[in-house]
Amino acid sequence: MNSAARRIGRTLALVLPVVLVLSGTLAVTRVPWASPTSESQMLTASSGTAANHQTSHQARQRAPQDVLRDRLLADLQEKDPGTALTHLQEATTKRPSMAKHCASIARALGRAAVQKYGAAHRAQAYSRPVCDTSFASGVATAQ
Repeated sequence: MNSAARRIGRTLALVLPVVLVLSGTLAVTRVPWASPTSESQMLTASSGTAANHQTSHQARQRAPQDVLRDRLLADLQEKDPGTALTHLQEATTKRPSMAKHCASIARALGRAAVQKYGAAHRAQAYSRPVCDTSFASGVATAQ
């Protein structure tokens, strides 16, 4: 009985990591927020016009995280940092691809809150656990 349990345990120890890695890989390849018709260009070494077109396209269209940062900074100025942090949390929940930018946006909100209130302790009163302690980090660096 004991050897059968060991054999099952060893089999699971070998098979389970492989199954988890494969299922994780398959899950990442089929994310709902990745559009199947994303703009992609193949550039060759001699296609200078394509590179110029791409940089002009980037100049016209801002990155989504920059748009979100600007909108949240406007929220902070119009209302308060708590409202901006709530909207940041909602945006990262709605679009998980924005989560990697959450910390930098929260730090920017922390610095802007100190500028708005003129004192770190007043800005720190709005601190929330959004993006770990990034808002508090932004408040601390603005002092």
